[in-house]
Amino acid sequence: MAATITPAQAPTLAGIAHARQYTVTAPDGLRLAVQEAGNPDGPAIVFVHGLLGSHLSWAAQLASPALQRYRLITYDLRGHGLSGKPADAAAYADGRRWADDLAAVIAASGARRPLVVGWSLGAAVTTNYLAAYGDAEIAGAVYVGGVIELDPAQIVPHPRVYRDMVSPDLKTHLDAEREFIGLCFARQPDAATFQRLLANAALASPDMQAAVQSMTVEAAKGLGAARKPMLLIYGARDALVQAAPSLDRARQLNPRIRSTVYAASGHAPFLEEAERFNQDLAAFAASVSPR
Repeated sequence: MAATITPAQAPTLAGIAHARQYTVTAPDGLRLAVQEAGNPDGPAIVFVHGLLGSHLSWAAQLASPALQRYRLITYDLRGHGLSGKPADAAAYADGRRWADDLAAVIAASGARRPLVVGWSLGAAVTTNYLAAYGDAEIAGAVYVGGVIELDPAQIVPHPRVYRDMVSPDLKTHLDAEREFIGLCFARQPDAATFQRLLANAALASPDMQAAVQSMTVEAAKGLGAARKPMLLIYGARDALVQAAPSLDRARQLNPRIRSTVYAASGHAPFLEEAERFNQDLAAFAASVSPR
């Protein structure tokens, strides 16, 4: 697997940890924007955001005192944020491409056995990584509001929203994205945070939004074969992913997983109950991360 860092921004692995922002090239040539915070010498946590997000989705984790001992690595998924946005539908429908991106970030960052945290679509990306690469190079995984499979039994139906998100009419498209962001929360965030998340969504590639709805997810091969510790966190009031059927399916594939449900949260427990989430994440990371 080829993975490179822009030399001018990160000439050495020691420099990477302190550079805070750099570019990784995925095997298919796509450039991925990567960012770092926290302790550059600490155990690594790699955060994988969800649909229409970016690294800014994880602001509450990057600022958390409970997580500052860790090397906190974020990146923008293909078609999102500051990363490349190919027009080819296959660049998004092929789940292996997303897996390769995560592998490239882990390899190029030099992170040693990081804990991977995937939100929503980011959980499916993590599953595809596990299917393609196994779990030898990671310490474990946390799924947050995780998409286990793109199965109607596990996804709350919003046919109009998903249809309008790929509308060629700009107003229809943007209004649907605003509605989608609203559906991420049982308890809406403050206005500034919501507007920032909405701006994230507006940056996302329309080609990606059309193609990702048919992205391949190798759940049985990835989640089912994983042996490293896994924690699944859902919000009981999730309006996008069906928590109970998703957990049932995940346990069917992998009875070893641990899980918890936040009663007051929707699709984004890491923002809606950020302090609790950060404490839970810190405790799980301490139990699995290399010393």
